Amino acid sequence: MKNVIAGINHWIGFIPEEFNRMTEKELNHRPMPHKWSKKEILGHLCDSALNNMNRFIKIQYEEHPYVIQSYNQDQWVLVQNYQERPLEEIVNLFCALNKQIIHIITYTPNDRLSNLCDIGNNQLKSMEWLIKDYLEHMEHHINNQILIKKE
Repeated sequence: MKNVIAGINHWIGFIPEEFNRMTEKELNHRPMPHKWSKKEILGHLCDSALNNMNRFIKIQYEEHPYVIQSYNQDQWVLVQNYQERPLEEIVNLFCALNKQIIHIITYTPNDRLSNLCDIGNNQLKSMEWLIKDYLEHMEHHINNQILIKKE
C-alpha cells in the first residue's frame, strides 16, 4: 500500500500546480460536446474519490463479499456543475478527499485488505485490488486526458 499512498500523494502535490498553469480556455475546453473538460475530469476524480472512500470504509465491516454499487458518472459531473465552479474549489476538494483516502488506507489493518468485493460480472476482487485500481483510474484520467495538450 506504500506505493499507492506515494502515488496519491504525488498527485495531491502535482494537480494544484498543473491546473494553476492552465488557461481558462484549456480548463473549460470540451474536445467534443459529450466529452468532459479538464475541470470536469478533475470533478469526476473527486466523485470517484467520494464513491471509493465509501467503499474502502464499508468493505471493512459489511458482509462479504461487499457488493460494489455503480454510480452514473455523467450525471454526477452534470449535477455538480463542475464546469462553472471555481477551479480552486475543485482542486481543494480533490486534495482534501485524497488526503482522507490516504488516511483510510494507512489505518486499514493488513488482514482487511484481503476482504472481497463483488465488482459485477461475476468478478470478486480484494480490497487491496480495489485500492490499487483507484490509483490506476486516477492516473489514467490524469495522464491520458488532463495532461494531453490541445493542439
